[in-house]
Amino acid sequence: MKPTDLVVTPTHLRFLNRKFPCSIGKGGLSDHKMEGDGATPRGTHKIVGVLFRADRVEKPTSRAKPIRPRDLWSDDPSQPDYNQMVQAPYIYSHEKLRRSDPLYNLVILTDWNWPNAVKDRGSAIFIHRWRKPGHPTEGCIGLRPADLTWITPRLLPKSRLIVL
Repeated sequence: MKPTDLVVTPTHLRFLNRKFPCSIGKGGLSDHKMEGDGATPRGTHKIVGVLFRADRVEKPTSRAKPIRPRDLWSDDPSQPDYNQMVQAPYIYSHEKLRRSDPLYNLVILTDWNWPNAVKDRGSAIFIHRWRKPGHPTEGCIGLRPADLTWITPRLLPKSRLIVL
């Protein structure tokens, strides 16, 4: 582990020798992640991108991509585009990336079960803002908005998410 890695425990995230409170999935930490279990998968995951709401926040880094009005994330294991960004209209199970609430104003993408998704192994594990302190996620990592804003531009291409 390096200081530029995002290291997650059940109560905090460590990055650049600083500790940040975080939320994990309501299903706890898991070595056997499955679609819909609400768990955060243990292991080492690459950071593969950053998404942001250009109408709400400034572009955090040069590699960040804006979330467009029709952007969705497929979470339907029966579909060939499972665990991929898709566009509306999309009749299968999905999650809106351009939400009315601020949860996905800034999103760090990991390579959990991506790009070649295994059916039912679980869709995207994002790092995004938390709903409120201590409130669990659906499996993602939740951070205070100010902490997420501080961390994102400091990520390096070799930074990883390590869930202990």
